[in-house]
Amino acid sequence: MRGALLALSAGVMLCCAGLAAQTPTMPSTLRYGSGLIDIPVSSVLPHMTITGTFSGFFMKLSRRTEIDDSGAGVSFGPGVDEFFSDASLGVGLFDRAEAGVSFQSFGDASSGGNVWGVFGRVRLWEPVDQGLGFALGGRYLTSPSFGDGREYAPGRLGFADDRLRKSYTGRRGFDTKLSLYGVATAFLRGFDGGLLPPNDMTFTLGRGGGMFSNGGELDFYSQGHGNGWFFGSAIHFNVSERSVFTVMAEHNGFDVNVGANFDWDGIRVGAQYLASNHVWPTDGHTSEYAKPKLGILASIAICPSAPGFRCRPRMMARVEPDTIWIPPPPPDTVIVRVGVESPSVLGEESSLCLSTGQNVPIRVTALGDTLVGPSWVSVRSMRPSVVFSGAYASGAFWYESDEVVAFEGADFHKSSDTFPIDCEQILRVGVYQGVPVYAVISARRPLDVIFIPARVGLWRRYERGLRLPD
Repeated sequence: MRGALLALSAGVMLCCAGLAAQTPTMPSTLRYGSGLIDIPVSSVLPHMTITGTFSGFFMKLSRRTEIDDSGAGVSFGPGVDEFFSDASLGVGLFDRAEAGVSFQSFGDASSGGNVWGVFGRVRLWEPVDQGLGFALGGRYLTSPSFGDGREYAPGRLGFADDRLRKSYTGRRGFDTKLSLYGVATAFLRGFDGGLLPPNDMTFTLGRGGGMFSNGGELDFYSQGHGNGWFFGSAIHFNVSERSVFTVMAEHNGFDVNVGANFDWDGIRVGAQYLASNHVWPTDGHTSEYAKPKLGILASIAICPSAPGFRCRPRMMARVEPDTIWIPPPPPDTVIVRVGVESPSVLGEESSLCLSTGQNVPIRVTALGDTLVGPSWVSVRSMRPSVVFSGAYASGAFWYESDEVVAFEGADFHKSSDTFPIDCEQILRVGVYQGVPVYAVISARRPLDVIFIPARVGLWRRYERGLRLPD
């Protein structure tokens, strides 16, 4: 006991690692990695996180617009009654980039052949917490081939369409194989308390070429054309420690899409109402691009470094109200008067960092007794009626059995020793099982290291991914 207390004056044992930004986990888009429904955002997947997504929409038309060589509608062809589906695979790289492959159409020449492509995005800036993020990205898709010698282009709905051509007579054609864009996203913490669960909000604005802007001159394709601008917003509800529910609305350059996504430990399901801005004509729809439609999505996110490879969705960090920092009232003056009157035997001064975040000055006498200031009262003389304030993990079942601490969507593992900390170097970031959780003041979210008070003056380090030897 005496040795442990004397060690308090040795210094502070803290470690700070470089940490990525803490912004809400974004859902999977229909075809191109993370984002909203059909538009990108400024954030990217965390490093080595892998997502696989399947999506599709139902389409039923009694007749379909046919065009001539100039791109003008001249007649109606057979109707459509089909479910169009897509798949994609994405991966996060170094918390800075995201890349993947999109599979959109497979078949023989009569159906347009194979349409697939790649996509990627580089995060230029993302806030630590609230604020603006910026990214640049692109999509590249192969062209459909109908075996008739003409050059075709991919469209925004993912299926091969023989009306989308590289050139028309007297009219600009499609140039949608490569779509480059820039995008900004504002991340804002929502409202906590009341009837709604904790929530975050995101607002996105971007502009792109290729698929975001081409096709504005063709009547059957161009309704809702926004000259390359796209925008959207979402609200992310923290339903539980392992799940987030997201409601979204966007304009992808042509269509207004609305939808919802539920993410439970990286397993995601969603539903969308696509092209909701297009009117219902009295004579029935004749274009797939101008008809509202119902879409569905299923996706899974895999985190190789996480237990069970499950990716828990994250939210912006919540800091409890400042009132939790108010220390307990000092002892009554009648107790303080019982001080030790011989300064020569007090020993060197040190401090204890309590779980309340308050440093308490102490001295250790030559006899091993602990004295607390400012009048250097003997702790031994104050027991059992007076104890140090705060909640500590020692004695708790989860602490004694070395359980993993699930905090802010990640699993933290217990280190092998305890040590003192200077309260001025740490900041309270939450509570676990009634015990305060701290991190280094300069740390950024998502946190890699947290500190939990084991007992008075001694702390335990918990680290993301750390595992003790058997």
